[in-house]
Amino acid sequence: MNIFFLGLFGSFCAGLATAIGALPVFFFKKIEEKWYSSMLGFSAGVMLAATFFSLLLPALGRGHILQVVIGFALGSVFVEIADKYIPHEHFLKGKEGSASHLRKLFLFILAMTIHNFPEGLSVGVGFGSGDIQKAIALAIGIGIQNIPEGAAVALPLKAEGYSSKYSFGVSVLSGMVEPIGGMLGVLLVILSAQILPVALAFAAGCMLYVISGEIIPESHRKENGKLATFWLIVGFIIMMILDNIFS
Repeated sequence: MNIFFLGLFGSFCAGLATAIGALPVFFFKKIEEKWYSSMLGFSAGVMLAATFFSLLLPALGRGHILQVVIGFALGSVFVEIADKYIPHEHFLKGKEGSASHLRKLFLFILAMTIHNFPEGLSVGVGFGSGDIQKAIALAIGIGIQNIPEGAAVALPLKAEGYSSKYSFGVSVLSGMVEPIGGMLGVLLVILSAQILPVALAFAAGCMLYVISGEIIPESHRKENGKLATFWLIVGFIIMMILDNIFS
């Protein structure tokens, strides 16, 4: 199959996994803080392992350290700029970015877009690298971490008073930004194979910024830091095993 369509399909499947995690919204009205922190911690662990094993290490193996440093820094700056200027809102952290009169729901969707775009980008770049097995491992890992992320989107929306169907739909849509990132990532690499190390490092920089700047701090709120850390380790181990299986 064409690499472009593999990248698009892989990132689409990874994003669609939010639908699995959103299913409990039809059976539960709200989510306890400890479960919310656990799911975020698990997602952070998977993303952290994917950042190093599936993105940074391949980047270092294919390019010069300077290329990797530049790409990594640019990825971090890219998310910082998006985080600073795109208005968005987190359920626990509240509003961030520039001032806006958008409804809370749309601000929350924008927050999830900032989170999910780097994930799709990383999957697309992974397939664009030509290492299909490692790219599949990355797509599976991102899909696994999108399951609890889907619940972390849908259940708080249900608690805010939205219907089960609406909350489920928003959760699924929040994952659909990933195919957009995947398409962009694989296109960049196909158009210029020379930028592959930079692209891998760029995706890693985006991912690490989101993990450290958004997911981990949010998972440690409400005195659930130790629980979130435990699940981060579990997620890291699972992604590490996946990467080893497909290497």
